[in-house]
Parts: sequence; structure tokens; C-alpha cells
Amino acid sequence: MDNMSYAGKLTLMVPRDSKSYRHLYFTCFLYLYLLILSMNICLVIVIIIEKSLHEPMYIFLSHLCINGVYGASGFYPKFLSDLILDSYVISSHMCALQTFVIYSSLLCEFTILTVMSYDRYVAICKPLDYHSKLTTFNCLKLILFSWIVPNCVTVTAVLLSNLRPFCKNHIDKLYCDNWSIVKLSCESSFVNNIYGYVVGVICCICAVIVIVSYIKLISACKASLENRRKFWQTCLPHILSLINFTFAMMFDFLYNRYVSYDISESLRHFLALELVIVPPVLNPVIYGLNIRAVRKRVFISRLAARENVSRAPKRRKM
Repeated sequence: MDNMSYAGKLTLMVPRDSKSYRHLYFTCFLYLYLLILSMNICLVIVIIIEKSLHEPMYIFLSHLCINGVYGASGFYPKFLSDLILDSYVISSHMCALQTFVIYSSLLCEFTILTVMSYDRYVAICKPLDYHSKLTTFNCLKLILFSWIVPNCVTVTAVLLSNLRPFCKNHIDKLYCDNWSIVKLSCESSFVNNIYGYVVGVICCICAVIVIVSYIKLISACKASLENRRKFWQTCLPHILSLINFTFAMMFDFLYNRYVSYDISESLRHFLALELVIVPPVLNPVIYGLNIRAVRKRVFISRLAARENVSRAPKRRKM
């Protein structure tokens, strides 16, 4: 009966000084969420409108931005409602859903970045085969792979962690994650650990593909000035996104496995939130500033808006 009583509602970590600063926290996180939505959606719209960006690389980039919005929406609405209501409680079913959204988004980002590294490898190392290898049909298959495989992997992990009786009801994090749910159970986590290792091996394979692609890219760039130009223009943002993603994963792993209650609460909050704040904010900034067509489109839109504002009073006078 005790186990069943924990299955209904779970409690989440309460932010530090939430009673005094929850309205300030709400304002800051609402701004962050709106910033993530606006930047990622703006980049997707520019890629759709600008015909020169209708290429595989930018199509993959648009899916990276869509995934950023999807992942952020798994955390921010719930956390904002918690701050407003000053109630850090979540049902076990909603906790499972939040875990699925956040971690499927995380794995989708990894697979999309892997696909993008393959795209850059073919574009620079085998430019003559680029259009034959990355046809519309092949791009569609790569996009489906980037979404379907991570979602299937995450569904299995969430089911394995939630179909177990709980002995505890407190998650020491501002949002639900799979390892925190596993630690709530009274039973052995052997199966979850084995599945985690299998997923880790798959991620390592993807990482090897990325590393091999970039080793070949760097060697190809040494022989040609044109290849070096392509590398700095299109591969540098991708490398920065990979570094950004790697640090986010590392912080999340350290938090889940090794963070103790001895370290400061501020550091624990930082380790917990880095995953849901930094990647969805930095990815559109990194790519948006680097892509000339995006910069041009954004600046033209701003100039047009300013001209419309300046002309509005003149029309009224007439």
C-alpha cells in the first residue's frame, strides 16, 4: 500500500529562496523560454522562406531548432506553473511524460548532430557525390532516423523505470529525469543499468562517426583553400554545437550519478539546469550568426520594420 501511495504524486526540488524570489525566477525563466521559442522559430522560418537555404544542411538545422523548441517545452511550462502556484508536485504520469520529452529531445539532438556531421563530410570530402548521396529521399530517411530511433529508445527507458514500485516520492531535481525515477524504486536497477549501457554503446558509435568524419574533414581541408573556407563557414558552428551538447550531457551525468548534498545548492541547480537552458539558446545563436543568408534576412526584416514605423506618422498627417 505504501508503494502504491507513492505512485500518484511526486515532489520536486524547491528552488533556493523560492518564497522570496519566485516572481523574479518566473520572470527570468519566462524570458528564457520566450527567447528560445523566438530564436529557434525565427531560424526555421528564415530557412523555409529563403530559397538559397533549401539544402540538406539547413534542412537538418531546421530540425535541430524544432527539436530545441520541443525539448524546452518539456521543462519550462511546468516549471513556470510551479513557480506561480508555489507547488512543486507532479503526478507520476506527468513525470514520465516530462522525462520522455526532455530525454528524447536530448537524444534527437545527438542524432541530428551526427547526421549533420555526415552531411559536412560528404560536402567537403566528396563534393562530386554530394547530390547523389544526399538526395531528397535519403535526406528524408536521415531525418526519420534522427527522430524515430531516439524516441523509441527513450520510450523503452521510461517504461523500464516507471513500471516498478516506488519506495520514495521525492526527486532531487527541478524536473523529472530517468535516473531520478530509477532511484525511487525499491527493486534492483540491474535491467535499467544494462539498458543504459546499451544506449551508451549506441551513443558511442554515433560519437565515433562524428570523430572519424571530422578527422577526414580536417585532413581534406589541408589540401585545399576552398575546403578550408567551407570548413570554417559551415563546420565551425557544428563543432561549437557539439561542444555545447557534450558539456550539457557531462553536467547532467555528473549531477545524476555523483552530485552529493555536500556541495552548494547553487551548483546543484546549475548542473541540473544547464541541460535545458544552454543548448536550446546557443544553437540558434551559433548558426544564426554564422549563416550569411540568415543574418541578411534578419537585418532586412529589422530595417523594413523600422521603415514602416517611420512612415506611419507621415501617413496619418496626410
